[in-house]
Amino acid sequence: MENFNTELIQILAKGLDINEFFRQKLELAINDLLKSELTVFLNYEKWEYKGYGSGNSRNGFYHRTLKTEYGNLDLQIPRDRRGEFKQQTIKAYSRNSENLENMIITLYKKGITTREIAELLEKMYGSNYSPQSISNLSKVMTEEIKAYHERTLKEDFVVLYCDATYLPVRRDSVSKEALHVIIGIDKNGNKEVLDYSLFPEESSSNYKEMLINLKSRGLVNVSLIVSDALVGLKEAATEIYPKAKHQTCWTHLMRNIENRVRAKDKSEVAEDAKTIYRTENKEKAEENLKEFLRKWSKKYPKLKKLLEGKDNLFTFMSYPRQIRKSLYTNNICENFNKNLKKKIKPKIQFPNEDSLDKSVYTYVSEYNAKFTDRVHIGFGQVRYELEKKIEELKSSSTRN
Repeated sequence: MENFNTELIQILAKGLDINEFFRQKLELAINDLLKSELTVFLNYEKWEYKGYGSGNSRNGFYHRTLKTEYGNLDLQIPRDRRGEFKQQTIKAYSRNSENLENMIITLYKKGITTREIAELLEKMYGSNYSPQSISNLSKVMTEEIKAYHERTLKEDFVVLYCDATYLPVRRDSVSKEALHVIIGIDKNGNKEVLDYSLFPEESSSNYKEMLINLKSRGLVNVSLIVSDALVGLKEAATEIYPKAKHQTCWTHLMRNIENRVRAKDKSEVAEDAKTIYRTENKEKAEENLKEFLRKWSKKYPKLKKLLEGKDNLFTFMSYPRQIRKSLYTNNICENFNKNLKKKIKPKIQFPNEDSLDKSVYTYVSEYNAKFTDRVHIGFGQVRYELEKKIEELKSSSTRN
């Protein structure tokens, strides 16, 4: 296989069947590996004579067919005269094996329908698998998702991030619907997607429904909730968690500020706006806000309406400096949604909500496996302060 790349280029240039090319190479590689395995077992090469005096030697081979995604492989399984050789390259009788079931579940996770999977397996293996038989195997996935949405949650979280993204799904016709996502960071700095849910449109009532669900599953204490300026979301969130504070996302605020000024002023306005929240304490931030409005609100009156009189612009400043960068924006949730869309982009539209749910869950489970045991930046340095904030929440709730 030394000239693999050269041969592959030639195959592509000639427009020949690339699957057959890979099938041949795979067949050759496995047969070579089987021969090498027997050589190691006998401890002499085929051309050497030492085997004849040892009482054991090569004894031909028998054929076996192995089905793969590239087609059937004709394997030559070598034998020894004593019948002691047990090859390890190919598991006994694993022509389709449990690996097929694992592959079906993986495909199902990716949002591929049962009928599509059945057709795909027919092409790959030449056997007929009914959509019903595929569906029966995929029930494992369905139960896994159900368990995720119903699992018991940790009691305490320092911060929750709420955001939505729109994904295309077919019902009577194809339209984009809002996938609502809630991500939490606990007092140890561990990050987790707590839940997600699909609704026709983004609304505060949807988040309220999700937060009620989180509370019913054990999430009792929340110190801070971060979101964009969706109408009613702050009120809905703090209704379910009345002791929680709210922080509006400065990334969204900056976009809204720039959208309200003329192109020629955008750069200067943006730089001035950044001085509002890029400061050491709330008092200085409020001073900078007043100066910003004094300079720009006469020319752009809408900026005053956007920023004046809000009590959730600087909530993040009541938290330790080491973690403030993670609290004044909703970037954690926005980045999750952005990467989710990249992950599922090949699926241009989902044939149904069930298909979308499985594809989203696959990414969520990967995300949680990656981050639930990692400490988010800065949080490890301020565990004592965060534990203290949670204890204050608990004692406050007890008093009331």
